[in-house]
Amino acid sequence: MKTDSLRINQLSKPAYERYLRYLQALDSLDIEAYTKFLADDCEVRSNNNFPMQGKEAIMQELGAYWQSFKKLEHDLLNIYGTDQNYVLEAVNHYTLLDGKKVSIPAVAFTDLNEDGLVKSVRFYTDTTPVFA
Repeated sequence: MKTDSLRINQLSKPAYERYLRYLQALDSLDIEAYTKFLADDCEVRSNNNFPMQGKEAIMQELGAYWQSFKKLEHDLLNIYGTDQNYVLEAVNHYTLLDGKKVSIPAVAFTDLNEDGLVKSVRFYTDTTPVFA
């Protein structure tokens, strides 16, 4: 994960540090570590696709998606919002299975529940270059 391009961060220090751990779980492509941040009834939506609902569905679908590339690295640009509801603007750097590298702008909206677990993520990015 890259944070040196981060211009605006509206999260408190504890919330920011927690979010970095969450993103590191994503970047490590460790589905078990990632789902520890999710509420049981979490919903994840990518672009205009149907949402993934519940940890089990998220584990299966994201796990399958993560098989389509070797590496993911978030390059954080801006984080707007509150400690409970925020949006990340980033560039996601992918290393594909053939070693080719592609970088794609992305935005992710995240909402936490009362226990600090992710209850909803909506991310918007054009992953066409990952599958080209």
